[in-house]
Amino acid sequence: MEYLHTMVRISDIEASLDFYCNKLGMVEMSRTEVEKGRFTLIFLAAPDDVERARENKAPMIELTWNWDPEPLEGGRNFGHLAYRVDDIYALCQRLMDAGVTINRPPRDGHMAFVRSPDGISIELLQKGEALEPREPWASMENTGTW
Repeated sequence: MEYLHTMVRISDIEASLDFYCNKLGMVEMSRTEVEKGRFTLIFLAAPDDVERARENKAPMIELTWNWDPEPLEGGRNFGHLAYRVDDIYALCQRLMDAGVTINRPPRDGHMAFVRSPDGISIELLQKGEALEPREPWASMENTGTW
């Protein structure tokens, strides 16, 4: 068995790509519009997974946009996507500066949570050992749910 991808439904392609690519740093690998099925599939890879994704079509995240509007609810019921990051503090600062709410700040220098525009929880985990706790993160409270 081999892990291929995780699919999440999105309600707005531009808002989702802004979040996943411009803010989180993922790379769009492919896009397919299926007119008969009335949906668009967009596959993304984390920057460090681009070569593996090109070669193996994995690991990736599949964003599915259905052309006919539908309510997307229960993002927390999905669980979460998890990504290992080089510097959790730098990424959280970049996300916050871009207007993303840090729902669970990296108080411990190890883990943080944010949410996509459609409410999908994204877990960010520090690569290697946890960074030394520092402000403003160490005393920052949770915001909302993740």
